[in-house]
Amino acid sequence: MAFHRRKSTIWLTAAAAAMALVAGGAAVVAVGSADGTALADGALDEGLFVDITKVKPNVKKPKPENDATTGTFTVDCGKNENGHFNPDNFIAQPGVRNGAQHLHDYVGNLSTNADSNNKSLQKAGTTCKNGDKSAYFWPVIRINKAEDDEEKAPPKKDDKAQQDKDKADKAAPTVECPDVASALPEDVPDKAQAEISRELENIEKQIDEADKRIASTQGQGGPNFVQNAILGPLKDKRVAALDRMEIAFRRLNQQAPELKQLAPCKLKDQNNKGLENGSENSDNAQAEGTENKKNQNNVEENANNELPGNEGEIQRPEVVDLQFRGSPTGKVVAMPKFLRVLYGDAKAGQNGPKNAKASWTCSGFEDKVLIDKYPICPQGSKVKRVHDFPSCWDGKNIDSANHRDHIVFPDQNGKCKKGFKAVPQLRISLTYNIPRNVQQARLYSVDSFPEEEHNPLTDHDDFANVMSQKIMNRLVNCVNTGKKCRE
Repeated sequence: MAFHRRKSTIWLTAAAAAMALVAGGAAVVAVGSADGTALADGALDEGLFVDITKVKPNVKKPKPENDATTGTFTVDCGKNENGHFNPDNFIAQPGVRNGAQHLHDYVGNLSTNADSNNKSLQKAGTTCKNGDKSAYFWPVIRINKAEDDEEKAPPKKDDKAQQDKDKADKAAPTVECPDVASALPEDVPDKAQAEISRELENIEKQIDEADKRIASTQGQGGPNFVQNAILGPLKDKRVAALDRMEIAFRRLNQQAPELKQLAPCKLKDQNNKGLENGSENSDNAQAEGTENKKNQNNVEENANNELPGNEGEIQRPEVVDLQFRGSPTGKVVAMPKFLRVLYGDAKAGQNGPKNAKASWTCSGFEDKVLIDKYPICPQGSKVKRVHDFPSCWDGKNIDSANHRDHIVFPDQNGKCKKGFKAVPQLRISLTYNIPRNVQQARLYSVDSFPEEEHNPLTDHDDFANVMSQKIMNRLVNCVNTGKKCRE
C-alpha cells in the first residue's frame, strides 16, 4: 500500500520567536524557511534540523552526593513486535477515541486504549518478560514517502472488543486498597527481602480475590453485605500479612514500619469514591473526555495507521531501553501502583515551552541533547530519543487534575522540593535506524497534533505504573543497593 505524500508547512511567527528558551546552556529560538514560502515534497523546514556534530555539549548532570543511589533496573518489554498502535491517550485524553490525533507506539500492557483504567490494566497481559503490566507509550516517528513508494505498513488492529471490556471494567464495582510497597522504608534488609516480597504477593492476591467476589455476588445480601462479607475479611487478611512484614523487620533488630494502618480497603462504585489518592482525577477526566467526545469529530486512523497530517512509513525503534535509576541525593522509595506520569508536552507549540523537554540526540553524542530540532547524525551514529521522567512524588496521589502536580522534576541539583519524595526515575531511550540520506533530506519527523506540524519541541512520553508491588520492591532494592538488574 502506498503512503501518501505529506506536505507540511512550518511557519514561525515573530511571537513564537520571542518565546526563546534556554535549555542546557543552548538558546532555543523559533526558525523559519529562508524565503518564507511553504515547503513541499514532505521535507520539513531546514531550520528544524541540525548536524549534531556542530552542537556543543549541553548536558549537565547533578553532582552525586555521598549517599547517591547508583543502581539501575532495566525491564525488557520488547519493541512493539505485536504492532500495538493507536491514537489514544488514557492519561492526558482519557475516554476520547483518537484524543491524541497522532499515533502512539506501545510496549508493556497489551490492552492500552482510550478507555483503559486501573482494573482493565491490571487484568491485561503484557509484553514485558518479567510480568510488568505497566503501560509505556510515545508518539511514532515516520519517514515521509512519495506517493509511488511502496512500503508495507503495520496494519490497524480492531480493538473495539477491548474497548468494550475496558468500559465494563470502569463501570464495575472494585476494591481499592492503600499501596504497601511505597510505604516501606528505603532500607529493607536483604535478609527480609524474601519474606517482604512473599507478603506483597499475598496482598495482591487478596485484592484480586476480593474483586472477583464482588463481581460474583453483585445484588446479593443487604446494604452491609460488601462490608461484612468482603471488605471486613479482607482487612483481617491484610492485618495478618502486614503484621508478618513488621515482624520480618523486628526479627533483624530493625525499626519496623507501621503498616497495619494500611489494612482497611474501600469499595469504589457509582455511590462510593474509593480511596482519596488522586484517582478521582482520572475519573473526572474520563467523565469529561466522554462528554467532550460527543462534540468532537476525531477521525480515526486508516487501515495503514495513518491520520490526517500524520502519514508516512512508521519507524520501529531498533532499541527500546526502559531503565529505572536512582537519585543523586539519596535513596528512593517505591512508586505507588497505578501512578500516572507524563514527560514533555504534546502541545508545547500551543502551550509554550514550560513542560517541553530536550529529547533528541544521536548515539555516541548523548552529551548533546536538542529540544527544538531533529538531529542529523554522522555515519555510524543513529537517531535517538532520551526521555527522563519526573521523579519527585507527593507521597499520596497517583494522579492530579493536570496529571503533573503529583509528580514533578527535581531541581538542577537533583533534589526534590519539600513535601516530595524521590522515586525511581524512569528513562526511556529509543534508537532508530533512519537512513542518513533521509535525515539530510529532512524527511523524518515525530507524529503530532495537526496544529503542531511535527515540531520536535512536542516530543513526549507516557507511563502508568502497573507493576506488581513485588516487582516494584525488587526494583527499589536494586536501585538503592547499587545493583545493575535486568529482567
